[in-house]
Amino acid sequence: MTNFEITELFADLQDMIMASTLARCAVTDVGIQWAGWALAAAFKTEKFYDLAGSGTFILLAHLSRIWGGANHVRQNVQTGMVTAWGLRLGTFLFMRILKDGHDRRFNNVRDSPGTFFVYWTIQAVWVFMTLLPTLMLNSEKRDVPLGTRDYIGWAVWGLGFAAEAIADQQKLLFKRDPDNAGKFIQTGLWAYTRHPNYFGEILQWSGLWLSASSVMQGHQYLSVVSPLFVWFLLRHVSGIPILEKQAMRRWGSEPAFQEYIKNTPLLWPWPRF
Repeated sequence: MTNFEITELFADLQDMIMASTLARCAVTDVGIQWAGWALAAAFKTEKFYDLAGSGTFILLAHLSRIWGGANHVRQNVQTGMVTAWGLRLGTFLFMRILKDGHDRRFNNVRDSPGTFFVYWTIQAVWVFMTLLPTLMLNSEKRDVPLGTRDYIGWAVWGLGFAAEAIADQQKLLFKRDPDNAGKFIQTGLWAYTRHPNYFGEILQWSGLWLSASSVMQGHQYLSVVSPLFVWFLLRHVSGIPILEKQAMRRWGSEPAFQEYIKNTPLLWPWPRF
């Protein structure tokens, strides 16, 4: 067997391993979300919806690293970052819904098993699409020395993680203050963008894709759909449109809110002098 034939055989074997890992992760993902739907529909509750989603991210990140069979530094860092993101956001959202008692997204959903099933299935798609670069990276046995893309990607992730965590905490403290009852937040990071937490979320998955791309080849670069999907989902589907409509209904007639809308960017921040 020639060196070329050995190389081709190794490449085919690697493709099979990656395809197998991705398929197993997809099946696991769907299985968890559908099991979650069965329980949620039976008890007519959405209280563990976000927790199940973030928990699935963490589980698949670690399973893909185990099933992929490699244990390189880049994979360990990537998996650790997904874990940190999932633990922080999952805990934050779970504690919030326990305090609030409900999630307004599900007001007309929790009593309809069919519609509820669609929501849980969409969550399965969100998990897999968003995590795709990490799953590909963890399925890759090839290792490439750490380089510029890794360090920039990790820095972007760190900036996004800090932005999202700080924004969430600022809004939480704002809402806890009785003096702010009925008011909207426009201080801290919320003075630079109306949705700093979503800005941070997009940065995190963009940074993870950038680092993972260090070992990508050919069609694997199409996994850039991950951060693009996160942006599209938050900007046009489930995040910003819903919150903007709610804010306009509540404060749209207030001059202060109109001024805030006029002077504060929707998503991408810019410095205020």
